[in-house]
Amino acid sequence: MAEGNHTLASEFILVGLSDHPKMKAALFVVFLLIYVITLSGNLGIIILIQGDPRLHTSMYFFLSSLSVVDICFSSVIAPRTLVNFLSERRTISFTGCTGQTFFYIVFVTTECFLLAVMAYDRYVAICNPLLYSTIMTRRQCMQLVVGSYIGGILNAIIQTTFIIRLPFCGSNIINHFFCDVPPLLALSCASTYISEMILFSLAGIIELSTVTSILVSYIFISCAILRIRSAEGRQKALSTCASHLTAVTLLYGTTIFTYLRPSSSYSLNTDKVVSVFYTVVIPMLNPLIYSLRNQEVKGALSRVQSRKWFYYPARSQ
Repeated sequence: MAEGNHTLASEFILVGLSDHPKMKAALFVVFLLIYVITLSGNLGIIILIQGDPRLHTSMYFFLSSLSVVDICFSSVIAPRTLVNFLSERRTISFTGCTGQTFFYIVFVTTECFLLAVMAYDRYVAICNPLLYSTIMTRRQCMQLVVGSYIGGILNAIIQTTFIIRLPFCGSNIINHFFCDVPPLLALSCASTYISEMILFSLAGIIELSTVTSILVSYIFISCAILRIRSAEGRQKALSTCASHLTAVTLLYGTTIFTYLRPSSSYSLNTDKVVSVFYTVVIPMLNPLIYSLRNQEVKGALSRVQSRKWFYYPARSQ
């Protein structure tokens, strides 16, 4: 298509993380290992929760939902990045690029909402234990998860719509390893002021609302924990919250750094490094965080291992 003396871009070239062949080979191995661990770890969490009746509570329903989001989130980014490490032609069509942006926004936003929902679940469990099963019914849990996805989809639709309407008639080289919003806005040959304001406003509203919800929940949780008389009770309450707080800190710290800054302070090289952390590393870390720091998950794992040791010798006799 032509517009004036410019040709609108029909495809983009992803610069990636490195042009050095040896570095690309090393990064391919690292990313592949992380992706395999991400898939196996999150699938393991889902299977463990589904297979152990003791974990059939709302807390672990939300945890398995988080694992589903992490699998999808990582799968939007990692496979294409792995292909680009091995390919000399690192092009992606305009449709493919906007599609990747859309699903990336869906899952990162959904994860933010899910973390807020999990904080509310911990608040109800610790502050209103007698009403927990009445409030956090299966239907209520499903509605909260579906609502998180709806919020993610709506945010993605709005942001992607503004990106699609922008003309890309200059350079088609994206200085990133995936189609993120800031580097796409940097390529537009028209004013991106409105799109940047929309991005900043939506990111601010989502971050502020979910962070506020999490902070308020944990203020009440902290007060409730201080009123628990037994050291064992306090330790159990703290252990279930510690994993969630770690996941919240990792995700929100990196996303706030990336999106809630004025465009004049963007450094795409720095953002690429930060983006690796929250798009590839955090989905791998979440199952490790929740399994290593959660006594009930570790108990379920030990029961699975004990069943293996019990059954296999019997079969060999």
